[in-house]
Amino acid sequence: MTSTPRCPSCLGPTEVHRFAAHGGGTLELDLCFACQGMWFDPQENTRLAPAAVLELFELLHRRRGDAHRPLAMRLQCPRCDRSLEAGYDLARGGRYRTYRCASGHGRFSTFGAFMVEKGFVRHLSSLEIEALAQRVGTIQCTACGGAVDIRRDHACPYCRSALSLLDPRAVDEALERHADAARRDAAPTNPHELADALVALERSRSRAQREEQKERLSSSSDGLDLLWAGAELIWTFLRR
Repeated sequence: MTSTPRCPSCLGPTEVHRFAAHGGGTLELDLCFACQGMWFDPQENTRLAPAAVLELFELLHRRRGDAHRPLAMRLQCPRCDRSLEAGYDLARGGRYRTYRCASGHGRFSTFGAFMVEKGFVRHLSSLEIEALAQRVGTIQCTACGGAVDIRRDHACPYCRSALSLLDPRAVDEALERHADAARRDAAPTNPHELADALVALERSRSRAQREEQKERLSSSSDGLDLLWAGAELIWTFLRR
């Protein structure tokens, strides 16, 4: 009998969720909502199908009220118990932090880092940072989850990532890129491909409405988590 996977941070049991993979079939991701992190076996982070991304948004939104705790100083591979090695990757969304097993068993990413990797965020401009600093004192870094005092720092003091926002326009562009890739690679009759195309069309029609709804972010309080604020806004429109 296979043992329940453990979270690399808190060492507690993770939740295993199954998602559609590129080219058919499924893959299983180990998620820890308390630590806001996910474990990928080798290459799993590149194999999520576009339809699976919508499922992941729904799951994050449904569990947004779970209690959160900071990552441990030492992260442990759930396959071999070796310490994970912290490093940085660069993607369309910017620089993000990741933790890899030196033995090649996989990698651990925070929810925020995954969003950066997949291009669902955009960097905040200096004017946006200044405007946000007038309303809130600190925000959480989308890449590593660290607290950033934006009245003093215009980049994360922990991972040096640029400050990023998960917003509807970035999500639109990222989802459309993934859907286009799926249409090129999959058979024309693939039901996931057809669903992605229909969702992309509906997203285009409602883009103007989403821009108006972004004003909701102006009522943010101290300690703003841009990832969850953006996910709340985006899921409101994905449900329409």
